[in-house]
Amino acid sequence: MPRAIHNESSVIRRIVSGQELKSRGLSVGIGDDAALFRPTPGYELILTCDWFLQGTHFLVDHHPADSIGWKCLARAVSDVAAMGGTPKCFLLSLALPSRRTGIWLNGFLRGLHRAARSFNCPLAGGDTTERKEILINATVIGEVRKGEALLRSGAKPGDLIYVSGRLGEAELGLIRIRQSRKAAAANSSFLRKHLYPEPRLKLAHWLAEKNLATAMIDLSDGLSSDLPRLCQASGVGAMVNAGQLPEAPRAKLPKAFLEHSRGSEDLQFALHGGDDYELLFTVARSKSRQVPASLDGIPLSAIGEITGDKRILLRDEQGQVSPLRPHGWDPFRQLRRKR
Repeated sequence: MPRAIHNESSVIRRIVSGQELKSRGLSVGIGDDAALFRPTPGYELILTCDWFLQGTHFLVDHHPADSIGWKCLARAVSDVAAMGGTPKCFLLSLALPSRRTGIWLNGFLRGLHRAARSFNCPLAGGDTTERKEILINATVIGEVRKGEALLRSGAKPGDLIYVSGRLGEAELGLIRIRQSRKAAAANSSFLRKHLYPEPRLKLAHWLAEKNLATAMIDLSDGLSSDLPRLCQASGVGAMVNAGQLPEAPRAKLPKAFLEHSRGSEDLQFALHGGDDYELLFTVARSKSRQVPASLDGIPLSAIGEITGDKRILLRDEQGQVSPLRPHGWDPFRQLRRKR
């Protein structure tokens, strides 16, 4: 059984020991004062970072350590996917108590290195320190061909709005975890979606290659919160059709959820549930026939249309229209609720 270690050099050696990937643009990696990265000629760099905090984003006694390692990188890589880019390497800043430098750190690094291999995104460096709670920050460097980045700002009135996958599954997984008295196992699609999200890199590359998406964003905070960000950047509005949202199949919903479900709750999870890391993208109506019903087994659903009046609206299945308020994840709103 691995013991907790009490000096930074030992922690760094543990982190580096599982590093086996090489990045084409990384001329100097771990072991010097800083990394040296040489971008591919004809490409632009994508730079993104993401906090992953104990008590805010994960529960250390309920979330398996390897899922925390996987997810802290997957979240940041999803931002690269949303730009139509390719991750090249990442930096890790990790603060943790010394009692977590044994078994917990082993599990965390196992998940982190598995994610790095899956996304072909090697560790290039970072920093470590000791703290009472676990704080993680992942900075990912990616690449995209010059002038081909998929931005939030290209949507036009008349474009159709699409989402990948099913919405609300990760939020349902979080409910299951909170109901559990011990660390969760990924034994359902909901728990897998929450614990081990898959950035939609292949879909993003396909959309970029086919020149289909006019604008794109990843759904990290929930549809009702992320769609307005895309619309604001593009200077447009949106009409979302509730009946077209790809909700989690009721037959697969957790029993505890079904017992308390009032029917409309399924829609609320699809609208406001966070952590799905699906892609929301817009396509000119003239090109919409080129979008398949699914790609590599991932459903692609048209859920509405971009409008010119800058309002975000929801049309229910009876045809009634109402404003779609942003009720997805907001760390500052969550903090106010706790207080």
